[in-house]
Amino acid sequence: MSSNLGYSDTPILPDSGFHVHDGARPQPRLVDPGSPPTADQPGRPPSDAVILFDGTDLSKWQGRNGSALWKVENGTMEVAPGTGDIRSVPTFGDIQLHLEWAAPATVRGESQGRGNSGVFLMGMYEIQVLDCYNNPTYADGTTGAVYGQYPPRVNACRMPGAWQSYDILWTAPRFEGERLVSLPHVTLLHNGIVLHNHQALLGPTGHRNMPAWTPHGDGPIKLQDHGDFVRYRNIWVRTLV
Repeated sequence: MSSNLGYSDTPILPDSGFHVHDGARPQPRLVDPGSPPTADQPGRPPSDAVILFDGTDLSKWQGRNGSALWKVENGTMEVAPGTGDIRSVPTFGDIQLHLEWAAPATVRGESQGRGNSGVFLMGMYEIQVLDCYNNPTYADGTTGAVYGQYPPRVNACRMPGAWQSYDILWTAPRFEGERLVSLPHVTLLHNGIVLHNHQALLGPTGHRNMPAWTPHGDGPIKLQDHGDFVRYRNIWVRTLV
């Protein structure tokens, strides 16, 4: 490979100390990007991902009283209604999160009572999972909403039973003692469609309430048991440092 990769006689960049087009600037590390999901098969995670669910077991998850009790079958995990939410054993700050989910193919209920679950970042900031294919509900509770705060830009739902994907970029809040110094932000793609772009949150999500801030550190990924047989597969995280 040629050693003449760039320039050393160009201006210095103020935030790095390197020249513009500096040939001595460190190269990005290599990551195998994996493969995208298809209608029938989950994608292959990137080589540097933390695998939270690969279709085989729930060893990276815990339930409200210890072990996670959701059903694992045919490469998927399914909500076991009444057993409660499950949380990842590892905890995270700033992340890239990928997961795939499917609402029940048999349609029952309407509005919030149809294929309802949720993905909670750091255990407290909910991205809504809901079957909103021909199923209207309140806008800040529809599929991909920052629950109770921000509706998605569009409805990108596939038909009930079809596999769907969430790709999430999450920047955690920062605290200095009891004081919030930086809001959390989320970018969300649903089935490859941008629903939120660097959206600042108002606080932890709740139901029929305004959020309030409490200082906290890293937290788990939480998946919600809302009483519906929602399935998940291919869940992985890349930490952003």
